[in-house]
Amino acid sequence: MSVLKSAQSLITISVSFLYLILVLNPIQVISSFLYPLSPNTVRKINRWCARSIWGIWVILSEAQNKVKVRFTGDAPVWKENSFVILNHQSSLDILVLLSLAWRCGRLGDMKWFVKDIIKYIPGIGWGMLFLDCVFVKRNWTKDSKLIGKLFNKYRDNNIPLFLVNFLEGTRATPSKIANSQEYARKNNLYIPQETLVPRTKGFIAATSALQEHLDAVYDVTLGYPQTPLPNLFTCFSARVAQYNVHVRRY
Repeated sequence: MSVLKSAQSLITISVSFLYLILVLNPIQVISSFLYPLSPNTVRKINRWCARSIWGIWVILSEAQNKVKVRFTGDAPVWKENSFVILNHQSSLDILVLLSLAWRCGRLGDMKWFVKDIIKYIPGIGWGMLFLDCVFVKRNWTKDSKLIGKLFNKYRDNNIPLFLVNFLEGTRATPSKIANSQEYARKNNLYIPQETLVPRTKGFIAATSALQEHLDAVYDVTLGYPQTPLPNLFTCFSARVAQYNVHVRRY
């Protein structure tokens, strides 16, 4: 039965990716021709596209695959413009964030800090490009002007926002944690035990530029009770039982 369930889940996720690439991406491309006439209409279309595919993935994990999402800490507030910072352990972190955004009424309003190369990938990358996500090259001299311009766009156009930033900049592994601890010792910083020393430039830039456009900052800690750490594939093949999400709202 478990093999059958895994096969069913993988078929469903495969179909959803075809839907993203063959249906939603073309809709997004076509919508761009409306931008000179009505930028707000284009944003609404792209928000619907995001809610559509990300909603499918939330339903797939929680309803079809019966993954339990265990929340602790502060209750998310509905429809807030939020800046979400969190730890990064696995590719599955992305799907867990979708579950949180869905509970905040912000599934279609997610904007991610993401590596620049991702925008060239059909499906997810193209979709995020049309959503005005924050693509970074990890070169602050090159990134800062583009990031500032994008944040001004969010604020000046009153764009609904659920901005996500993995402050560690990469997934935490034992070797990376050890290197991060050594860096913290040399620079007289707090020495983290389970995470990496955070990269603060993006956080400072976002909070400084967005200011009153943000209602709250969510400090989110993700954890998984199973070992080894699960990933997107193990989740989509119905082999994950639970996510743990701890939220602190400021």
